[in-house]
Formats: sequence, C-alpha cells, structure tokens
Amino acid sequence: LRALPLPVVAAVNGVAAGAGASLALASDLVIAKASAKFIQAFSKLGLLPDTGGSWSLPRLVGPARAMGMALLGEPVSAADAKAWGMIWDCVADEDFDEAVSALVSKLACGPTLGYARTKQAIWAGTGASLEAQLDLERDLMRELGQSADYAEGVSAFAAKRAPDFTGR
Repeated sequence: LRALPLPVVAAVNGVAAGAGASLALASDLVIAKASAKFIQAFSKLGLLPDTGGSWSLPRLVGPARAMGMALLGEPVSAADAKAWGMIWDCVADEDFDEAVSALVSKLACGPTLGYARTKQAIWAGTGASLEAQLDLERDLMRELGQSADYAEGVSAFAAKRAPDFTGR
C-alpha cells in the first residue's frame, strides 16, 4: 500500500481487528464511523501484530500506546483513534457514506502527480535524515514545478477559479 503512487483511503465502518487494523493503518488516509473500533487482537492468540502493525502502530501513536494496544488487545474507539493520531477522521455513522464519497471525490479531482510525490516524500521522511529529506524535497519540487498541474494550479489561483488538474 505504501508503494502505490496515489493516496490509499481506508474507510472503516465496523471493527478493524488484527491484520485488518494493520492494513487500515497502512493506508494514507483513514476515515472511520464513530462506532468503529480498532483492535490489535494478536496477543489473545499468543501472536504479535503483523501485516506491518509492529512498524506502523508505534509511529502513529507512540510506543506506550502501541505497547498497550498490542499487549492488552483492548478496542480503541474511532474517536480515540483520531485523537491519538491513528486515523485522519472520525465521522458520525449517518454521515459516513457522504464523507467517504466527498473525500475520494476531492482526491480524484486533485493534482495526482503532486499527491504521488507528497506520499513519496512523507513516507521517505520516516526513515531519512533531515539533509536527505531536504535533498528529496528539492528534487521532487523541481519535478513538480515543471508540471502541467503546477501551471494549472497557479493559473487557476490567479483567475480565482477551480483548477482542472490532469495528473501531468
């Protein structure tokens, strides 16, 4: 999921447990119903978080919360998941379908090349030095600054209109 060039959205509308929770947390944007829960249930089977969970969870919530979730296997509400930085948004159950649709529609109409490079830079930054990250940003900004989407974004901003991005 991390290697895909475009944003991956996970829409959690129930219980995300074990590998399901790990897959959701590997996504770039996670939106969940207020009634949803996230559970690292591996300990109840004598296992450890897998599917990348032992890597992503401490990076999202910190080692103390990750350890508690992994060792105790207790559910975390969507509201707590948002407050802890595990997910992007928690919405009322009745607004969920509309919120998911609006989110993916916004992404679909956006500058997809810019999104791809943003995703690339953010995930690269989790293991890079500041100097390496600045070099990557410079290189990616050079590429994006020469793109048709950048020219369209500037033109639309100057004309006070919505941009029509093409992904180029």
